Amino acid sequence: MYDPAIAIAILSISFIVLLFLRLPVALTLVISSVATLFYMQDSFMGYVDVIAQQTLQGVNTFSLLAIPFFILTGQLLGEGGLANRIVKFASLFVGRLPGGLSLVNSVACMFFGNLSGSAAADTSAIGSVMIPIMVKKGYSPEYAVGVTISSAIQGVIVPPSHNLVLYSIVAAGVSIPSVTGGGMERVGIDVGKLFLAGIVPGFLLLITLCIVGLVISIRRGYPKGDPIALKEVPGILFHGVLSFTPAFVILGSVISGLATATEAGAIAVVYSFILGAFVYRELKFDRLWAVLVRTFRTVLMVFFLIGASGAFGYVMTTLHLPDLITQGFLSVSHEPWVILMMINILLLVLGGPMDMAPMIVLLTPILLPVCLSLGMHPIQFGIMLIFNAGMGLLTPPVGTVLFIGCAIGKVTVSAGTKAMWPFFLAMIIALLIITYVPAVSLWLPGLL
Repeated sequence: MYDPAIAIAILSISFIVLLFLRLPVALTLVISSVATLFYMQDSFMGYVDVIAQQTLQGVNTFSLLAIPFFILTGQLLGEGGLANRIVKFASLFVGRLPGGLSLVNSVACMFFGNLSGSAAADTSAIGSVMIPIMVKKGYSPEYAVGVTISSAIQGVIVPPSHNLVLYSIVAAGVSIPSVTGGGMERVGIDVGKLFLAGIVPGFLLLITLCIVGLVISIRRGYPKGDPIALKEVPGILFHGVLSFTPAFVILGSVISGLATATEAGAIAVVYSFILGAFVYRELKFDRLWAVLVRTFRTVLMVFFLIGASGAFGYVMTTLHLPDLITQGFLSVSHEPWVILMMINILLLVLGGPMDMAPMIVLLTPILLPVCLSLGMHPIQFGIMLIFNAGMGLLTPPVGTVLFIGCAIGKVTVSAGTKAMWPFFLAMIIALLIITYVPAVSLWLPGLL
């Protein structure tokens, strides 16, 4: 018979040490699970069977097929030349305001994020277009990078983000005490409602970023964008609306119930391919292999992570670790706002060394029961978690979006980080509003 305290110590210490040694998170989860089960199980084959079964069970979900479809859609649209059209579309609305190119950057990142669902793809596509234009017009390279990488975070919460799909799948595997008494029940989250929940927070983030960009641009005397000829407006509007149709297909079909997220993703892939290859003719067939390779790499990483988290989650559940963590938070304070502040600080700190998908997969089973015990809706928690994880993409040592933006703008990481801070503080304000005002996340889903 094993001692639960020793098992928890093995699981925790091995995980922290391996993470500190910069091993991939998926391998860290597997090794920590194996080490703990080796102590808990009586036979070698016993813990091997458990690891294999739980890893397979973690990825044996039909809903997971939506994730590769969403990722492939974003890759096809990025390669299909939509970034330039979206930038022109955004220029129609905010380009002639003071510091117009800064505002165009933020709006274009939200529009493209609505299509790609990826902050990294958002930074690469919009940054490659906007950063050189802003520098040419007199904006400092550091500021151009700062506004681009901050605005790209909108892509992780505005629908149809594959991160929202990932959270819904992971949350569905979390068990909590039944409200009717006796036994446990699963947390079920409708993907359509989760998509709706990201819309208002996305606009909230856009408004805060635009306000900061407007203030900085006025203080520094940055110029407006170039005027657009009246004869070009119909074409820009047409191509702008046409560019958003893949997102409309996914959102409309999922929210209306006409298709599952997986079916809508498959339709969007076909539509995006036709749009990029035959309508705009910028998606070349010799680039398809590179698009597929990038997609497969991302998908394999996510699926390996999900499978590894299945084994890790099984060990945590067996040791009742989520219950102990919930009791630990409640022992510090019974005030919900204090515990939620502690959770936000924890997530912001972990966002530095951890990438986004590992944060969602690993921390959802741990923190979701805590927030549910405080009366927080699982949809609101999901938006709060993903928002925090997105902000982590801007902070070293991982900081994927930060590094991509600095590479495109040819500035140092320290200079890009310094320029990003005013926007980061604005994002913290938006995060606090999302955390403490449930209606921000729940109003639109409540309409259904």
